[in-house]
Amino acid sequence: MPSVLERPVFHYGIPFINAAIIAVIGFTVFSGVARLFVLVLAGLEVVVVPQILKRAA
Repeated sequence: MPSVLERPVFHYGIPFINAAIIAVIGFTVFSGVARLFVLVLAGLEVVVVPQILKRAA
């Protein structure tokens, strides 16, 4: 049985869900530069985390 880390849905699904949560919190709680910083963090989540999860598998 393959590990959950070997599934591509896990590699891309989890970061997108986390980025969506971060973006919603950023829009509702923060404003100005803090909002931009949170959106950059959400973008990094989508770009970097799948690569890390691929290496972990």
